[in-house]
Amino acid sequence: MGKLLGRIREHGARIGLCLAVLVVYLMHAANWVRIGFIDQIENIAYDQRLLLTMPNTLEKRIVIVDIDEKSLTAEGRWPWGRDKLAELVRRSFEDYKAGLLGFDIVFAEPDTSSGLNVLDSLATSAFQGDANFRATVEQLRPSLNYDARFADMLGRFPVVLGYYFNFTSVDGDDIARIGELPPPTFVKGTFTGKNVLFRRADGYGANLAALQAKAVAGGHFNPQPDSDGVVRRVPMLIEHDGEFYGSLSLEMARHALGSVDIKPRFERPLFSGGAYAGLEWLDVGRHAVPVDRHVQTLVPYRGRKGSFPYVSATDILRGTADKTLLEGAVVLVGTTAPGLLDLRATPVGEAYPGVEVHANLIAGILGGNIKQLPEYTLGAEVLLLIVFGVAMAVLAPLLSPLAATLMAGALLSAYVLFNLAVWTAGDLVLPVASGVLMLLTMFMLNMSYGYFIETRGKRQLTGLFGHYVPPELVDEMARRPEAYSLDAESREMSVLFSDVRGFTTISEGLNPKELSALMNQFLTPMTQVIHEHRGTIDKYMGDAVMAFWGAPLSDVEHARHALQAGLGMLARVDQINREFAGRGWPPLKIGVGVNTGPMSVGNMGSEFRMAYTVLGDAVNLGSRLEGLTKGYGVSLLVSETTREAVPEYAYREVDRVRVKGKDKPITIYEPLCLRAELDTKWKDELKLYREALRMYRAREWDTAEMNFLNLSRSSRSPELYRVYVERIAQFRLQPPKSDWDGVYTHATK
Repeated sequence: MGKLLGRIREHGARIGLCLAVLVVYLMHAANWVRIGFIDQIENIAYDQRLLLTMPNTLEKRIVIVDIDEKSLTAEGRWPWGRDKLAELVRRSFEDYKAGLLGFDIVFAEPDTSSGLNVLDSLATSAFQGDANFRATVEQLRPSLNYDARFADMLGRFPVVLGYYFNFTSVDGDDIARIGELPPPTFVKGTFTGKNVLFRRADGYGANLAALQAKAVAGGHFNPQPDSDGVVRRVPMLIEHDGEFYGSLSLEMARHALGSVDIKPRFERPLFSGGAYAGLEWLDVGRHAVPVDRHVQTLVPYRGRKGSFPYVSATDILRGTADKTLLEGAVVLVGTTAPGLLDLRATPVGEAYPGVEVHANLIAGILGGNIKQLPEYTLGAEVLLLIVFGVAMAVLAPLLSPLAATLMAGALLSAYVLFNLAVWTAGDLVLPVASGVLMLLTMFMLNMSYGYFIETRGKRQLTGLFGHYVPPELVDEMARRPEAYSLDAESREMSVLFSDVRGFTTISEGLNPKELSALMNQFLTPMTQVIHEHRGTIDKYMGDAVMAFWGAPLSDVEHARHALQAGLGMLARVDQINREFAGRGWPPLKIGVGVNTGPMSVGNMGSEFRMAYTVLGDAVNLGSRLEGLTKGYGVSLLVSETTREAVPEYAYREVDRVRVKGKDKPITIYEPLCLRAELDTKWKDELKLYREALRMYRAREWDTAEMNFLNLSRSSRSPELYRVYVERIAQFRLQPPKSDWDGVYTHATK
């Protein structure tokens, strides 16, 4: 025993460090300190358990009537007239024998698509004295009052309407209250004195009162994304003005079970002395819905998109759908059309239909297979961390590296297997990430004790700049790490902006997987070109790239390297397009803007997020130059300061302009090639072009127009000259002012 205590004292420092690690994870588990990384890993671990154990079967009791692209093509763009929705309801029940129907859509505004409001206006104005006209309007009113027709149909069948809540604006703006809420699921005072934390809404977007009054119920569709934007849980109840309103899935399940009552069930843990009453269940008839302290329920995803039968809404309207599919089913009307913006990030798909989230919840309530995340899991997590953490902290320092590795593997396996056991056997969600990360942290701490101190400087520098600059520059900087920092400073630098033209059109023709692959195949070589010319990547903005030269490593030739990178990117795009053609992808065309000038560079942002970036007028001008490339029909534009810094290149003067946000005019240029490589044809063309520009700025429109037309017929790059021909035509109609200095002002970015 004394020998063991001696060894413990010998390794007291490592044991103390491991116990300090345990304390940190215990503080996280007890919600005293939240560590975002642990939460992120926990989310990933939850998703993997879900993907591993979900049934991946088709649930036929719930059917989704989909307002999809097929329906929009057949029936017209959204929103449809309520007469069509009334017909959809009628056919769903009368022709297809649906059991219950719910709308994952809100009808907050009156439907004026029939033109009835226009007729009423005419009856009181232009046709005020025409009794026949007014009589005709009254005769047509029942058929043209689409809201009344829709309300009538809602009153004939069991239909649940959806709505949404709005929460406090961070800007302090007033929150709108539109439409009329249904009766609350629970009235004021129901949860007084209970340990429940409801989401409290300040406003809502609800349905027209006439519609809600006819529906059997209403439910909100407010998913609660986690910190990573993924929908894993949905609030079953939301508080508004002291009353509590049920979700769409909860209300639909209640009516699918025969309009049963919903009752809260409170649990009192052992040794609470009656002081604690936590809401852990909502009883829907004989079915129990587990909720957490915030009255949220984990979505029991059955599988990826398509875990429920889908029927196009147009097939219901036209009577061509399978007659047996909807019979007795719970029907949800929603949309998967991308343009209608009801796609969610979920553990089972990045663009998952919101309507299918509700379908999974309804299926989980009816099937009783929703995972539980009760409040007492906090105590279970703390207990597990103490047991496994103390064992690892005390034993690992005493063992050899091999034995410590085997022990760590055994503890990790035991922790994970226990977690999976309670997940599958008890439908209980116990946090797993904190325990796994704690054990790994302790193991790595023991294995890395006495780490190589002499490499600290280089590791620190790599951590600071490795995401921004090429690896070879990091190696160069590592020779003098003390000379570099993230602190903001002012420098003479060059900045480059590039953007893909017509990217929205290109993206619409590709599915998400193809679009992701295309962007990777495009941005990777673009980044390589920038790195080859010693550039620093600032950021990617969708299909756009921003880079700069001159920091963090000083570069006296920053303008030259930026210009060479821009030309290299254009050349690489041609190569990329040949590769894209072989894969059946559309060709890409980019515009590039380069500017040189004083900029502020350093780590900038907020306490929540920082980035090593550049700011200043010179940066903004670089962005404007990229935006002007399309208007002038050129691929690359540089400012006069960049041209002056790189005189060995031949340039074509494009224009003298005032860009948006700047009063001082600048001259912009298109780089062609090295002066030594400029051929005779280009030299002759540039000579004629300079003369045409002189005539244009002297207002000699006819001579300038003739020269530009001749240039456009013979040039290898004629788009620029056509711009001037069109501009001269405009100036003939609306001549510039008498003091015009030849500068063209751009009113847009």
